[in-house]
Amino acid sequence: MTRPIVLFLVTEDWYFWSHRADLASAALAAGYDVVLGTRFTAHRARIEALGVRCIELPFERSLHNPWVEIKLMWRVAALIADLSPQLVHTVALKPILLSMLACARFPAVPFCHAVTGLGHLFISKRRRARFLRALILPMLRWLFSRPHAWLLLQNKDDRALLAGLGLVVPMRTVLIPGAGVDLVCFPMTPLPVDERPLVILAARMQREKGILEFAAAANRLRLLGVAARCVLVGGADRDNPAGLTADALTQLCSAGALEWWGHHDDMPDMYARATVVCLPSYREGFPKTLLEAAASGRPLVATDVPGCREICRAGETGLLVPPRDAEALASAICTLITDRPRAVRYGQRAAEVVAQEFASHIIHKQTLRLYHQMLTAPGVGA
Repeated sequence: MTRPIVLFLVTEDWYFWSHRADLASAALAAGYDVVLGTRFTAHRARIEALGVRCIELPFERSLHNPWVEIKLMWRVAALIADLSPQLVHTVALKPILLSMLACARFPAVPFCHAVTGLGHLFISKRRRARFLRALILPMLRWLFSRPHAWLLLQNKDDRALLAGLGLVVPMRTVLIPGAGVDLVCFPMTPLPVDERPLVILAARMQREKGILEFAAAANRLRLLGVAARCVLVGGADRDNPAGLTADALTQLCSAGALEWWGHHDDMPDMYARATVVCLPSYREGFPKTLLEAAASGRPLVATDVPGCREICRAGETGLLVPPRDAEALASAICTLITDRPRAVRYGQRAAEVVAQEFASHIIHKQTLRLYHQMLTAPGVGA
């Protein structure tokens, strides 16, 4: 019997490796062949070692050159014509939009469009972002209304927002909270005992992640005499309009209250060293950094925004603060540093919540159930 092919379309290989590699392994074990179309930089060999067939597609994360995007749209359609996949799983806005031609050419092929968070394009009030929203929304409305298009969202707030924009077909919209976390890779560990507790913000270095507010909070903690090391973990993000350059990050750290450690591969070790994990983001889909930190038994400090509050639950797994409020952020960090019993309690509860609701095997089961539902819908493959 021929194994059904699932084609993933993702902008970059590092994102697939970080957020979808475990799902690919689960799909392979469930009897699917998995193919990945993406831009490869450093992870191709690792992904191929899983049994995933890899095909180079020159994705760019930002929308710079429309002619380049049109050519890539044709390449995506040609790839689908060549592979004849039984299901296409697009991840994030760029691959979703670039699947338009393929959706038109192959109306009987089911597409799972995974919106992983309504980021810069939906958050920004800048003129360019407003223009792009006006341009893109009709495209998304058409894509999501196709008979065999399914919309995969990560939180209820995103669903409500997209529903208000007329982008949701209720019977073909599914909520699955994030990519899950491997509890073996991210085991719960006791909070370290350190004279200068480590407080980390692990993310892509973008303004929308609350980097500037974290820097301001670190300066405030230093002025208050709070003994803490506030550290940014993640690489500079040159491809995003809201990304911070290495020079800008170095300048943020020049006052001495903040450190930037760059990209780290061994995140389980990083969380094990931390006392508090922060993400003062402006909006998220379902933040993997908070999920991994919670699995590791770390108390969380995050903004009270979509995505973050799904896992950072006030008074249960951490503390929530208003977005763009450095003073409140500093106060919450100080509370967890100085009240160790509370920090321990929140961390233990965070690990319990992840094990009960967000462990990778739970999320993979939900996703594979969705695949089956899509493949057995009337008219698929006709």
